[in-house]
Amino acid sequence: MKIKWNILVIAFIITCLLLPPTTSEAKEKKKNDFDMPSHVLSISKENTFPNANEDQEVVEPSEFTKSMIDELKVPIENPDLIKLLNETSIKPSPISFGYRGSVFLGRWPLHYKSTETTVNWEYQKINLNELNNIGGDTVQKLNYVQQSQSEIKGALTNKISKPSDVKRMMLLKAKEKTKLPLSYRTIIGKNTKKENAYNVPVQKYGQLTAYAPALSEKGEVTFGEVYIQLKGSKKSLEIKNVTKQGIGAWIPIHDHISFSFQLK
Repeated sequence: MKIKWNILVIAFIITCLLLPPTTSEAKEKKKNDFDMPSHVLSISKENTFPNANEDQEVVEPSEFTKSMIDELKVPIENPDLIKLLNETSIKPSPISFGYRGSVFLGRWPLHYKSTETTVNWEYQKINLNELNNIGGDTVQKLNYVQQSQSEIKGALTNKISKPSDVKRMMLLKAKEKTKLPLSYRTIIGKNTKKENAYNVPVQKYGQLTAYAPALSEKGEVTFGEVYIQLKGSKKSLEIKNVTKQGIGAWIPIHDHISFSFQLK
């Protein structure tokens, strides 16, 4: 009887190990997909070129703007459009009974929905340091030293209307999703150094390659014509001719380098 009970316990443990991860575990794994590997290091302190942080202003809708946005079926997340709505000062007269009007604010990218986010830790090669120890008699150390200034630029992967608005929405969404220091432009200054050292044994030739990592962001932008509708003393928003377009972008990871060391 005791043997039978032990078999049941073992079978239960095996079953638990084979079960798929719970929802919370799956979310944790997904979140870890954007953790930086050990060979990717920050150079924010060592960089000889003082990059400015590309901190995007988060525009909060005013109470009145929020009340108009909340009534729409199509969400509005474009910071520039929200800012425009916050500053709109059209105020119909309270005695304009029966008055109707419409103000066209233009065709806008309303919001961006992210569908795929991946990281290429070796997006762009920026430097190569080499050490020849083939004729040596002791272990030598190879360090990273940036040979020349290198500029890494991000960009949209296809044409789209109002690209600056779209880039901004994609950057905000990507930062929120990954928690990575992202920027569409980052520069690695000449003579930037890092203390990390790599051993090159006797009779070996060492190569230390440095890469700039970047994020591949893909998704969908929703466009629409935005109108302010005036009816008597009331004001509301209306979105017409809604369309959607797929879009992608490469966004560099700010002030970070990915290292690859090889012996030959």
